[in-house]
Amino acid sequence: MSKICQITGKRAMVGNNVSHSKRRTKRTFMPNLFIKRFFLEDEKRWITIKVSAAGIKDITKKGLVQALKDAQISGFISKY
Repeated sequence: MSKICQITGKRAMVGNNVSHSKRRTKRTFMPNLFIKRFFLEDEKRWITIKVSAAGIKDITKKGLVQALKDAQISGFISKY
């Protein structure tokens, strides 16, 4: 599976390592991803999603169902 958050759409970014002598080499910045299980109260079932730390905060703030609907509208997740 790719390293993309299914709630916020965060993905790996490319940047530079900069040494003391200012030499630049390529590196990747990976998102802080977790594989988490959440319980959907409406459907009485568990779902497993790959979510970043910012996505967990988003779920806590909005609620699971609303966060999943927003992610589906944005195209980050097809169905839940």
